[in-house]
Amino acid sequence: MRVLLTNNTLAARAGSELYVLDVARELKRLGHIPVAYSPALGEVADCLRAENIPVVDDLAALPFRPDVIHGQHHLETMTAVASLPGVPAVYFCHGFAPWQEMPPVFPRIFRYVAVDAACRERVVRDAAVPEGAVRVVLNFANLEQFRPRGPLPARPARALVFSNEANEANYVHVVREACGRHGITLEVIGRECGNPVADPHELLHRHDIVFAKARCAIESLAVGCAVVICGTHGLGPMVTTANVEALRAWNFGFRTMTIPHGVDAVDAAIRDYDPADAAETSTLVRQQADVRDAVRRIVDIYEEAILEGSHAAPDHIAEVRALGGYLGSLDTMLKHASHGTRIVAPPTRLPDAIALSPRADRA
Repeated sequence: MRVLLTNNTLAARAGSELYVLDVARELKRLGHIPVAYSPALGEVADCLRAENIPVVDDLAALPFRPDVIHGQHHLETMTAVASLPGVPAVYFCHGFAPWQEMPPVFPRIFRYVAVDAACRERVVRDAAVPEGAVRVVLNFANLEQFRPRGPLPARPARALVFSNEANEANYVHVVREACGRHGITLEVIGRECGNPVADPHELLHRHDIVFAKARCAIESLAVGCAVVICGTHGLGPMVTTANVEALRAWNFGFRTMTIPHGVDAVDAAIRDYDPADAAETSTLVRQQADVRDAVRRIVDIYEEAILEGSHAAPDHIAEVRALGGYLGSLDTMLKHASHGTRIVAPPTRLPDAIALSPRADRA
């Protein structure tokens, strides 16, 4: 299967960028042929190329016609479906609020996938997709990379804030003061604090408690750290065997961070440290959040979209109308866009091999 994965950027190491990296790697391991497209390339694009996975910032440079589009972010997804007539698409929603994650409506988007319950709500709301028709594939970790650490100590000695959004001005100073009450040293990694790290899997083994959310929380749990849900939205609980499944359904995200930042609140979370329960929680996460299982499900969804697309009669008028409706909505969306977001127009030309009818290049 030839799969085109889109994302608004493949530059810095962040959530959806690393999702593309992990999915593409696993697709290749399974014998499929992934290619990634983004208008903004960088470190993650280099990682893909280092593993002989093609990356383009112009769809005219695609090395082949894909069988399916794995769409992430509406601008890049719509650029791909408009540029590749006849190719079915699956749209993946990674965020409940960001404007870039808005699920577009288009006749050849045959499936929608949400990474948690909040994203499923958004797809139902914005794309008017029946709730039962939205597939949910919860976020995961690369378990070969994030291997288990040794047993946690009886008392925590080292803590880590693991987030691209954390800095001293928002909540790190609160976590630092609470850790100080317990004699715990604190390290902070991520873009906003000026300390991005390319190999967090190695660093996690040296910490007992990790303050993180979303993907960072899953990776920390997979290693075996005690994890407190924490982010710019607020504080959540220590993840335990009693709450891990409920928290994972919401991707350890903003809906789980219901406690305002405060030293006493962080102090209380630290007091819930239980090394035995943390080990059991890690075992549960490793059983349920493996990238290999997730990508097998994703491949099944690709196949559903391809099959439905093969039975659907082309409706060019419906597609033009849908594209017009999407373009008409951009003005409203862009008013809510963050300053500096790069807007890239669809390519004006396509190579002959890409413009052929589906699978024609295999004849």
